[in-house]
Amino acid sequence: MQDGTDYYIAAAVLGAALLVKSPGLLRGWRNPTVRAVYALLFLPCAGFVLSAPPTVAYVNRISAVSNLSALLVHCIMTAFACASLVLLAYWRGEPGDLARTRRRVRVWQTGCCGVIAVLAGLFALGDVPVERPRDFDTYYAATPFISQMLVLYLLVYVAAGVATGVVCWGWILDVRGKTAHRSRTSVDSCLRVGLMVLVTAALANVVFGSFKLAAIAARWAGRDWDALNESLPPFMSASGMMVGVGLLVPAYGPALIDRVWQPLVGITALRPLWRLVSSPANTRNDSIFLPPPWYAGPEQTLLYRMTTIHDWMRDLSVHCADDIREQACLRARRSGASQREATAAGLAAMFTAASDARAREVPPAPDRGAGVVAAVRRAEQADRDLLVSISRALATTRRRGGADRHAYRRTPTTCS
Repeated sequence: MQDGTDYYIAAAVLGAALLVKSPGLLRGWRNPTVRAVYALLFLPCAGFVLSAPPTVAYVNRISAVSNLSALLVHCIMTAFACASLVLLAYWRGEPGDLARTRRRVRVWQTGCCGVIAVLAGLFALGDVPVERPRDFDTYYAATPFISQMLVLYLLVYVAAGVATGVVCWGWILDVRGKTAHRSRTSVDSCLRVGLMVLVTAALANVVFGSFKLAAIAARWAGRDWDALNESLPPFMSASGMMVGVGLLVPAYGPALIDRVWQPLVGITALRPLWRLVSSPANTRNDSIFLPPPWYAGPEQTLLYRMTTIHDWMRDLSVHCADDIREQACLRARRSGASQREATAAGLAAMFTAASDARAREVPPAPDRGAGVVAAVRRAEQADRDLLVSISRALATTRRRGGADRHAYRRTPTTCS
């Protein structure tokens, strides 16, 4: 996009991420890791804004220094490369090795300041009278001092990209090894996704810097590879947005999975059972559980539905017939179902029949309640997601032509 829109879009994405995380910055400003995260969001955001051709023209005009914006961008992106290494050092550093991590970080920060000072000195020594908002690198590739400035900046940028990619990839392998013998948590999954995105962004930075260097080398050889240089801005914009995504996924992904995605999955899985519970025949006016407000989140909605279902099952226990559960369980086992699926099928058939019995105002049998509660408790010990299993059994039964709604002849079985 010749008008710089792609730069501004990338800056807007990073700026939005920066705004989302701004409360955490205010609370944890003394934490060096927090500062590094915000530097990794702010620096490329500022770099994209200053790289857009309209901004380049504006900065050069108000400063009265031709191509000053190019120097600012190069310095900002050098600082961004340093911030990437600083953040990874704090993330990977052991709690007991904090002093060593801080010494390493100070070395990188000192080196970054030195590189920026050299870039500024070379720019001051060079002669760049013609404003080049889009092809500064290739136009001045053979200019004394400016060519050295460009090569130094790009070499540092590529080296930082390689280092970031190597560190992130090694971290991915560590996470994979740690989760090989245990169940993967949402934190593990989001960390791996974020690291993969950061590896991709680091690779994009390496490709970007390498292509820039190739275009500059072509100028030295008397060739014109400006088309290669002009094709890189969208590529760089995508890389900047990936950095924002890679940082935000590990920070906010676990909470979204645990508090939004998993409850939504649970609500969806419970839908067949919830339809049975909330049918007119089962709706109670004396329920002590108030429905959540319309603005309630998935977590609160799921908790309400599970509590209501448990309450409904307890009320129906006096209408339940254990022979229905046993025979439905036995039929499921004979059809090839696992013990867990057969147990859920038996409970689904029993509660469906009990619901029909109460709707027909069949007199309850209080002596049945204790046995039913004990059966449900045994099933819950073997299946932590018992309600979901019952709901799936209901859906399967309906697909096969209807639930078991009538009492069956009692036959001795071993299904329990």
